[in-house]
Parts: sequence; structure tokens; C-alpha cells
Amino acid sequence: MQPQMHTKSSSVVKQPGWKVWWQLTRPHTLTAAFVPVLLGTALAMPLTDIHFGLFLAMLLACLLIQAATNMFNEYYDFKRGLDTAESVGIGGAIVREGIEARTVLYLALALYGISLLLGVYICANSSWWLALIGSVSMAAGYLYTGGPIPIAYTPLGELFAGFFMGCLIILISFFIQTGTVTGTAILISIPITILVGAILMSNNIRDLDGDKKFGRKTLAILLGRKGAIIFLAGMFIVSYLWVFALILLKIATPWLAIVLISSPKPLNAVTGFIRNNMPLQMMPAMKATAQTNTIFGFLLSIGLFLDYFL
Repeated sequence: MQPQMHTKSSSVVKQPGWKVWWQLTRPHTLTAAFVPVLLGTALAMPLTDIHFGLFLAMLLACLLIQAATNMFNEYYDFKRGLDTAESVGIGGAIVREGIEARTVLYLALALYGISLLLGVYICANSSWWLALIGSVSMAAGYLYTGGPIPIAYTPLGELFAGFFMGCLIILISFFIQTGTVTGTAILISIPITILVGAILMSNNIRDLDGDKKFGRKTLAILLGRKGAIIFLAGMFIVSYLWVFALILLKIATPWLAIVLISSPKPLNAVTGFIRNNMPLQMMPAMKATAQTNTIFGFLLSIGLFLDYFL
């Protein structure tokens, strides 16, 4: 199949420039970087005095890497012909808004460059082994849609996204404060790992038909629409049960039960996917999935803060 040719349409209504650039970062995904940093730092509080310089550097670096990853996705989706002026969602700024493709690529690389400088500061104040880990993480961000076999085109997307944007960020945020990694920190990172992967699963459910047309082999495509929705529901269920299992085993504080407050969001996400089968109609379900990760992660952090201060 030949890639589609992209032409500018005179009927496209341009948005103010700052909104275009803001949307290019795909802001609804940025909480997937913020929440793990906050949680990893909250986990470290009982063990050490928090170094706020390291916290802020880690937070900014993760946000920039996430934004850059989104821009690589924008660039390579355009290059491979996946984005058109009719594409659903906030992707497609190149074809809809007339932004030069190479400008998006250069901006992503610039954000990576700033992240590297922040990484030097973090390593200088913790461990230089993190330089290797950080480099692998940044490479994964690029290879998610770049390279000869993009991770996003395989059934492993949710696994990679969950590990690098969930578990690893939590553990690095914990390590730079404490100088170690504990079993408790690893166990509490698991539900966020799952929920970050759920964000990608929801995106792949929405894009299932289009992705299949372009030859992707995402997990959602392999499972089929019904199977993918069931799998997404399972991801939500396991995330909540995991927290309560940790509480029952006295590995985690009972304050973490506060995550139940977020439970309406995953319910809205699953029912939204069940009731709708058009990409545009599924956008609220995608939003609810991202909000589940955000609210769940914030509540986990609040539970840890309450246990520490009370």
C-alpha cells in the first residue's frame, strides 16, 4: 500500500499558534510522566529528606521526554502516511495545521537535549549508572514510533509504555532520593505500570480499524475489539486488586485504599468503549482511561503522604 499524499486544505481553520504547539505535546499524556515522579518521591519520604532540586529536575526531564516521544510519534505517523487531515484526536498537527515535519522532529530532538542536561544534574547528585538507564529510556521513546520496526506497531507497546513510563520512572525517582530500591517500591509501582499501559490500550482500541489497515499488529488488533475491551477492563481490575492485596498482606498502608475514589473513571472508560464503535465517539472513554491513571496515582501518593504525616 502506498503512503497517502498529504496536501493542505484551504477549508482547514487554523488555531492560534500557541494552541497548536501545546496540542503537539499531547498534554493529556503528560500526567503519565508526572504521576510516577510524584509517587516515587512520596515512597521515599519515610526514608530520607527529600531533595527538591532532584525532584524538580526529574519531573521536568520526564515531562520533556514524554512530549518529545509524542512529537516523534507525530513525525513518523506523518512519514508513514497514518495521519490525514481527517484523523481523529489531537495528533496530525503536521497535516492539519501546516507545521513542517522537520520542525516537529527538530523540536523533539531539542527537548531530548534539554533532558540530557537535566540528566547530567541528576546523575551528578545521585549515580552515573542512571546515565545508562536514562539513555535506554530515551532510546525506547524514540523507537516507539521510529526505527525500522516501531514498538507501537507490535503487541509489545503496552508493555514498553508501562515499564518505561510507569515502573522505571517511579523507581528512578525513588532511587535518586534514597540511593536504593526496595521491594515495597517495586510492588507499589505495579498498578501504575498497568494503568500507563492501559492509556495506550485505549488509544489502540480507538484506532483499531485504521491501524489494521496500515499493517500494525497491536495487542488490540490481535485480541479483537471485544477482547481488547475485556483486556482493558482486566487491567483496571488488577490495578485495584493489587493495591488491596498489598494492604491485606501489610506491605502497604491502609491509607492506600483511598484509590477507590477513582473507581468511577475506569467504569466510564469501559462502558464508553462498549457503547461506542466510532473513533470520535470513543474519545471520552480514552480521556477517562488517562484520568484513571492520573487520579489513581495522585490518590496513591496522597495515601502515602497521609501515612507519613499522620
